[in-house]
Amino acid sequence: MEYTVQKLAKLAGISTRTLRYYDEIGILKPARINSSGYRIYGQAEVDRLQQILFYRELGVKLEKIKDIVTSSSFDEIAALKEHREKLLERKMQLDLLIANVDKTIALKEGRIKMSDKEKFEGFKQKLIEENERKYGKEIREKYGDEVVEQTNKKFKNMTQEQYTEWKRLEVSIKETLKAAVATGDPAGELAQKAAELHRQWLCYTWNTYSKEAHAGLAQMYVEDERFKAYYDEDQPGTAEFLRDAILIYTGMKD
Repeated sequence: MEYTVQKLAKLAGISTRTLRYYDEIGILKPARINSSGYRIYGQAEVDRLQQILFYRELGVKLEKIKDIVTSSSFDEIAALKEHREKLLERKMQLDLLIANVDKTIALKEGRIKMSDKEKFEGFKQKLIEENERKYGKEIREKYGDEVVEQTNKKFKNMTQEQYTEWKRLEVSIKETLKAAVATGDPAGELAQKAAELHRQWLCYTWNTYSKEAHAGLAQMYVEDERFKAYYDEDQPGTAEFLRDAILIYTGMKD
C-alpha cells in the first residue's frame, strides 16, 4: 500500500511537517515523487518510520537515529528485539511508580504507613535502571558485577537528606566545572575544587573510594562517547578537562 504525506502523517500520528523534515535531512525519503509532485511512501518507508518513532520514544537523538537506520548493517529484527527489551524496562519502571503512587494514596487516606525511604524508591530505581541501560555493560566490565550491585544497593538505601545532597553536589560540580574550564587550568583552584566535589559525589554511592578508581572513571569519561557527550554538552572539551583535573587531584597525572 502507498501513502501520501497527509495519509502517512495521519496513520503515524505525526505532522506532515515532520515527514517533510525527515525527507530534508535524509532519514526518511519517499519511495518516489508522483507526476503531481506529491511524495509517495511505500511499505519500506512505513517500516522505517516505525523504527524512527520507536527510537524517538526511547529518547534517542535524531542524528543518532539517522546513523542507525541508514547504516548498511542495520538489522530490523535485532532492532525490534532491542526496542522490546527497553520498553519492558520502561514498563517495569512505570509499574513501580504506579505502585508507589497507590501506596502514597493509601497513606494519605490513612490506610497504611509509609516510610520516607519508600516514598522515593520508584525514583531511585528509575535512575538505577537508566544508568544500567546506558552504561551498565561498560561499568560492569571495568569494575565487576559485585561492585556495581553494591553501589546500586547503597544508592537505594540513601536517606532523603543524602539524596538531596547528592543531587545538589551534581549541580555544583557542573557549575564549578564550567567556571574552571573558562580558566583553562586543570591544576587551578576551581578545577581542583570540581575534582573534590566529584569525589564527594562518588562517595555517596561508592562503598570504597580509591584514587585509582577515581582516575579510571575520569578516563572513561573521555574514552566512552556517551560520557563524553554528557560533559561536553554545554562546552566541548569539558570531559577532557575534568579528566585532567581528576588525574592531578588523585596524583595520577603522568
